[in-house]
Amino acid sequence: MKHRHPMFARYYARASLALERGVAAHRAALLNGLSGRVIEVGAGNGLNFRHYPDAVTEVVAVEPEPHLRSIAETSAGQGTVPVTIVDGLADHLPAADGSCDAAIACLVLCTVPDQDIALAEIRRVLRPGGELRFFEHVRAATSTRRVLQRTLDATIWPWFGGGCHCGRDTRTAIERAGFVIGRIERLTTADTRIPFPSTPQILGTAIRP
Repeated sequence: MKHRHPMFARYYARASLALERGVAAHRAALLNGLSGRVIEVGAGNGLNFRHYPDAVTEVVAVEPEPHLRSIAETSAGQGTVPVTIVDGLADHLPAADGSCDAAIACLVLCTVPDQDIALAEIRRVLRPGGELRFFEHVRAATSTRRVLQRTLDATIWPWFGGGCHCGRDTRTAIERAGFVIGRIERLTTADTRIPFPSTPQILGTAIRP
C-alpha cells in the first residue's frame, strides 16, 4: 500500500492554506468543547492544532505521509495543547483499546482504502461514550453530480488527489460502524469555499456506545 504522495503532499500543503479562509471556522467548530486525550486520524499538515481547546490534555496526531508529517511537526508548536506526531495508518491506529476520549476525522475518510476498517479502528481506540468528530466531504445531493463523482473516482481523482474519493457516503459508513450520530450539519461551497467535486461536506459528532 502506498503512503508516499510527494507531489500531492506539496500541492496540498499550499492549497490547504489558501482554503483556510472558508475552512478555519469549521475546524474550530469541529473541535469546540473537546477535552481529555484525542486522536486525530490523518492530521495532514496540522491545520487543526491551533484550534484545540485547553481542556484537551493530549493530541495523538497520526499522519502517514512523510512531507505532511514533517510540516505537522512544526505546526504542533503553534497550539496551546501537547501534540504528539506519529507515523501510522487509519486501518491500524497506534493506540490501545479504549484509550482515547475523542477521535477526529477531518478531510481524511475520503482517502482511506476501506472506510469500514478505518472506522472500526476509530471505534476500537475510543472509550465507551467517546466522541467521533467528523468534517468530511461526501457524495453530492443531485444524481448528475453523483454520476460525475463516481466517474472521477473510477478514473483520475484518486491519482490526482493522493487517494481521495470524492463521492463516498461517509455518513452511512459512520452509522454502519456502530456510531450514533448526534449533531450533523451539511455544508456547501458557499459555506466552506471548497469547490466541487469535493463538496458538499458534513460536520458533526457521533458517539461510540
